[in-house]
Amino acid sequence: MAPDARQRLTILLRSSAIQRRVRQMAARITRDFRGQHVHLIGVLNGASIFLSDLIRQIPLEVSLDFMAVSSYGLSDRSSGEVRVTKDLDTSIEGLNVILVEDILDTGFTINYLQRLLLQRHPRALRVAVLLDKAGGRVQPVKVHYVGFRIPNRFVVGYGLDCAGRYRNLKDVCVLSLPEDAAPRGARRRGRSSALRAR
Repeated sequence: MAPDARQRLTILLRSSAIQRRVRQMAARITRDFRGQHVHLIGVLNGASIFLSDLIRQIPLEVSLDFMAVSSYGLSDRSSGEVRVTKDLDTSIEGLNVILVEDILDTGFTINYLQRLLLQRHPRALRVAVLLDKAGGRVQPVKVHYVGFRIPNRFVVGYGLDCAGRYRNLKDVCVLSLPEDAAPRGARRRGRSSALRAR
């Protein structure tokens, strides 16, 4: 998908590097939960592609569910308030749960979801994120599985979007937006990627 004339895409993470890192993350999850059942919760919509690749690399008994959340406020920057727009379909009590997100930015969403899910008494709760944009952090967050550390840039592709576009790109790309063309909240939602993996 080509950007419009006022937008420019620059590849930051190629598909081959992403797939290699997803396999490494899956291998670590497999070691950590060897012989056990794991329950993955994907955060819609951005994590869907990452989750679908990750789950197929975990040779354990795996179940799956989804949540959707939205941040809201009156400005382009998140107010830190989060609400659930789609809740889980099944109970997680007593399960080994891994919350799967595409990107960690301010920390508001993941902290909110961790508190919410812990109230439902899982056996274990861990967090996996593909991209960690530490430069945008407002709240400290404990994450157990990280794909790539990223600079403070606005990225799209591999599930990440800008106003609904670019999710289907196989690579993660930096999207350059003119100031007057950026959709409301784009800078807050900007999901970047970096070349250093953990």
